[in-house]
Amino acid sequence: MSESFQLILATGIFITTYAIIISEKINRTTIAFFGAVLMVLFKIIGLEKAFEVIDFHTIGLLIGMMIIVNIIKKTGAFQYIAIKSAKLTKGNPWHILLMLSTITAISSALLDNVTTVLLIAPVTLVITEALKVSPIPFMVSEILAANIGGTATLIGDPPNIMIGSETGLGFMDFLLNLFPVVAVIYIVTLFLIKVIYKPQLHVQETLKMKIMDFDEQLALTDKKLLVKSLWVLGFTILGFGLHQFIGIETATVALAGASVLLLISKADPEEIFQEIEWLTIFFFAFLFILVGTLEEIGVIETIAKAVIRITKGDLVFTGLLILWISGVASAFLDNIPFVATMIPLINSIGRLSSINITPLWWALALGACLGGNGTLVGASANVVVAGILEKHKHKISFAQYMKVGFPLMIVSIIISTVYLYLFYFM
Repeated sequence: MSESFQLILATGIFITTYAIIISEKINRTTIAFFGAVLMVLFKIIGLEKAFEVIDFHTIGLLIGMMIIVNIIKKTGAFQYIAIKSAKLTKGNPWHILLMLSTITAISSALLDNVTTVLLIAPVTLVITEALKVSPIPFMVSEILAANIGGTATLIGDPPNIMIGSETGLGFMDFLLNLFPVVAVIYIVTLFLIKVIYKPQLHVQETLKMKIMDFDEQLALTDKKLLVKSLWVLGFTILGFGLHQFIGIETATVALAGASVLLLISKADPEEIFQEIEWLTIFFFAFLFILVGTLEEIGVIETIAKAVIRITKGDLVFTGLLILWISGVASAFLDNIPFVATMIPLINSIGRLSSINITPLWWALALGACLGGNGTLVGASANVVVAGILEKHKHKISFAQYMKVGFPLMIVSIIISTVYLYLFYFM
């Protein structure tokens, strides 16, 4: 098979697979599995290489945190938080959405966004079931908040970790340069969320009063297990914050925490493992193979080089093009291989020209992280939340999410454009 035919075939399989995922005519995990197998069957990528391109850091992190969350669920902690939150807001659905979204954004800046949504989603479902409202507005807002909050810090999103590792930019560099624009984007996004979902955020006064009658203390069914769980969760979170300094990957930290909690909790492993979102896990694995194949045969690199070549070394043009291409591409592709391809290209610009490439790193970080809000497959947090919703019979379609997520993503990229131009490119 010639290289050109191989490239055309791989691109065709990828586009067809994504089109079917978007159409939702076939289960997304099934069609991603089929597409990945076709890549191997036609020898576009070898079987061993296919397993190599799966990002087991993401897979390990997901499995580890799902185990921890499933054990914590047995204590009634999520119901406690749900009732307490609802009572503090007196059952007002908009105030609940605002509170949970803000908790999500802050947590995503300090943890990673996948861990955050795994912790917040069960709480949200408990509240929305009690108020008899759709959880979708709340969950969509939390997806957006997770990806926006994760953009603000070095450890909030994998692209930032990759950029920081390559450039030596530290936690405070990311915070000082990205937090101001992230804060503005978050406020604007919440305002637009309220406008979009206001008709769906009405609750009968009787249900609000019913919430106020709940006793959150009764929700805690196993306080001893809760104490053990919180200790393990605390050390796991500490491990996330220190993983760069101690040289241990976040996936290893999550799996270590999960194994320790499984051991000391004496929970039934069969029961806990049944609760893991395996469909979501396998969907990620097959998606990594599909995107990794394109990266392996040079499709992503070819596109990225063409984009850079168009700019001819102009800082403003280069920066804004990186921002917009990263934003749109990351809405449909996994941003990890995309960022991995862009990093050496940006470094080459620095070597071949006299421009200061530091602003280009901020453009790449903003585009790659915020772009994940564009579609349901744009970021890990999106896929995880969609899986949780589907499991609880509240399916959100690709098109349904994109109608809200993509325009709000574009708004965030526009705000980022203004910010970068005023403070870095003028």
